Amino acid sequence: MSENLTAPTSAATAQYTHVAIILHWLMAFLIVVMIIVGLIMGEDEIIPASLRFTVYQIHKSVGLTVLVLTFFRIYWRLSHPVPPLPDTMKPHEKMLAHAAHIGLYLLMLGLPLTGWALVSASPRNIPTMWFGLFEWPHLPILPDVENKKEVSHMFGEVHEVLANGAIALILLHVAAALKHQLVDKDDILARMAPWVKKHE
Repeated sequence: MSENLTAPTSAATAQYTHVAIILHWLMAFLIVVMIIVGLIMGEDEIIPASLRFTVYQIHKSVGLTVLVLTFFRIYWRLSHPVPPLPDTMKPHEKMLAHAAHIGLYLLMLGLPLTGWALVSASPRNIPTMWFGLFEWPHLPILPDVENKKEVSHMFGEVHEVLANGAIALILLHVAAALKHQLVDKDDILARMAPWVKKHE
């Protein structure tokens, strides 16, 4: 494994695995859906009251799916070497790239976990039906706390802050990918998006 990390970039090591690529784009889609639904599900003029329960369930189901996939993605990332960053990148650029990826992983964990905690501590005790197939259990301890309203509100505030952070970091991630493709022309985007044509 260490040889793959230190060896010169080749056709074999320059591409992410198929599993990594599928996970990346599947989770990117789910996260965008989760954020969009989260932003509009409380708006009366957009989501009628008759659909609100269903929309909330979709939001929670997608979030929990992202949580499960994140744990699998972390396992896959740790067990399969990733292509090294180009030598043309400056040390501070590589450091920022690594920091951004760590931040994204933390948000992919933190957003669903705080949402799950919010629901678990809610005084309304509304069940979470995972895409209508089965009831997802609440986190332990939280359903039995005394000050459920305050605890639920706290998790809600943290959840909102993390959501705003996720939006900002995703936009930064997209901007960086476009910069690498259009300005630096180092084909970093093509390693995660095989359909993108590489530069000659």
